[in-house]
Amino acid sequence: MRIGEVSRATGETDIRVKLHLDGKGRSTVETGIGFFDHMLTAFAKHGFFDLEVYAQGDLEVDAHHTVEDVGIVLGQALAQALGSKAGIARFGTAFVPMDEVLMMASVDISGRPFAVFSWNLTSEMLGAFPAVLAEEFFRSFAFNAGITLHIREIAGGNMHHVIEAAFKSAARALAQACAADPRVEGLLSTKGRLG
Repeated sequence: MRIGEVSRATGETDIRVKLHLDGKGRSTVETGIGFFDHMLTAFAKHGFFDLEVYAQGDLEVDAHHTVEDVGIVLGQALAQALGSKAGIARFGTAFVPMDEVLMMASVDISGRPFAVFSWNLTSEMLGAFPAVLAEEFFRSFAFNAGITLHIREIAGGNMHHVIEAAFKSAARALAQACAADPRVEGLLSTKGRLG
């Protein structure tokens, strides 16, 4: 079973994440930030991941530490769940429309962390979640998972739609990349290793 379970406590946050890659899209998410909970729930549902996230952070300061640190821990849980990465498809790309918005995410489970964003995030508040923190989350996630992640806004509009379509497209791309491919013997790399 491909499951990652990671806990991390600092002077700013206390976070526990459990990620089952071959799940049904079930989730329990409690971060204290309603919009972020909604995004992580959508991520689990559309990636068919079973996900548990429990986070306590210094929300009296702002949401930044909690969002960034959840990205760190979720990325570490993904790396743990993938294990040796043998037999996986490695690459995944997904386009997700949400009304006027169209977002694309592309993933390479490469062992070489990188994140590229081409979108027009604003400082708009979505509940207690500043829209610009979406990029902080995905960067932390990608670098701690050891993946290359590109997120691109094809057509923009409502900021809620932009961010939600980004989470959904990232989940679908990741599900493709994590999927077992019976044609892959060992690692999908001419080098014989990832990273």
